[in-house]
Amino acid sequence: MANQPALVKAPRPDIGAGSLRVGRLTKPHGLKGGLKVELYTDNPEVRFAPGSVFHLQVPEESPWFGRTITVRELRWFNGVPVAFFVEVADRTAAESIVRAILWIDEETALASVEDNAWYDHQLVGLEVRRDGVLLGTVAEVQHFPAQDLLVVNTDSGQVLVPFVEAIVPNVDVDAGVVEVTPPAGLFEEPE
Repeated sequence: MANQPALVKAPRPDIGAGSLRVGRLTKPHGLKGGLKVELYTDNPEVRFAPGSVFHLQVPEESPWFGRTITVRELRWFNGVPVAFFVEVADRTAAESIVRAILWIDEETALASVEDNAWYDHQLVGLEVRRDGVLLGTVAEVQHFPAQDLLVVNTDSGQVLVPFVEAIVPNVDVDAGVVEVTPPAGLFEEPE
């Protein structure tokens, strides 16, 4: 396994503990600086609104290191989001920024909180209760195309709970509690 390229490290921008990763630039699109975006957000129209500013996670050797970019426009081509940025004027500039990860800072993330929407870091560590009885603690959130799953640590191991309103009717971040109404057998030991 000789001559393998060394892994390039791209440090995360230092923009607060509550900052969020919202996308990754995957490849250039056209000649006017457009970039295809892999979205990590449920609200691209809000996150990628004209004037939105992103902090870049790129290698330290990149000319883009430590910089921000500002959205000029987001368009959809064949179901794929393509973003245009003020600082990216042409295809050459777009090629130099491919693979950059886009972050919003903590202040921006807090300013756009939605009803019945939580960030993973808000859910991890919350107690999971059914009828007031402690069942476990949220260990992580897994994201899948059909639905998200809460990974709950219990005394008997991990339980995957579909994060849908029928099973998770109430999340109270301030109280530190996720209320669940699971179907029979989800948390009980098999007999």
